[in-house]
Amino acid sequence: MNKIKSICVFCGSSPGANGDYGKAARELGKLMAANQTTLVYGGSNIGLMRAIADEVLNLSGKVIGIMPQGLIDREVAYTELKEFHVVETMSRRKELMAELSDAFIAMPGGIGTLDELFEVMSWNQLDIMDKPVALLNTGGYYDHLVAFLKHTVDQRFVRHEHYSNLIVEEDPAKLLQRLEEYVPLHVDSKWIDDLKLNTSKLI
Repeated sequence: MNKIKSICVFCGSSPGANGDYGKAARELGKLMAANQTTLVYGGSNIGLMRAIADEVLNLSGKVIGIMPQGLIDREVAYTELKEFHVVETMSRRKELMAELSDAFIAMPGGIGTLDELFEVMSWNQLDIMDKPVALLNTGGYYDHLVAFLKHTVDQRFVRHEHYSNLIVEEDPAKLLQRLEEYVPLHVDSKWIDDLKLNTSKLI
């Protein structure tokens, strides 16, 4: 069983249209603080990002914020955090998040959240790292995305194993439990190997 000491949470800088999103963020933060799990996040002082950070801090948990200088200049940084890393680029932000985290959770969010989610999923697929990635699917927010990912598998653009490695849960407690129990599925061959095999059968 894994020992998850730090989790990077990707989520919106907006509170969203549904109050349940904020409620889920606070519940996740509460559980992380109770488990003494460090929160690694984008360092914002607004939206769901602020909600989860505040909950962890209010319960004496540890929070690490990471933000490029360009966003700090827009006055959205939670600069009161005891540990706050200023980086040069968004790419470096994601790299440092990965370096400091044992697992990843994507809560409801926008383009930035999706970008961060797919980056870590691709790193797992390419064996750059091997860490659990999960969706906190509050109110079915990610239902359509999960269905689309299943479609990519059906159309043979994504391996079933890579799709199956993505953890999806609506309940924060169950999600954290599954992160701890995570055992990744691996594939023994690449698409190119299958193509070579199929081509050889035609010769």
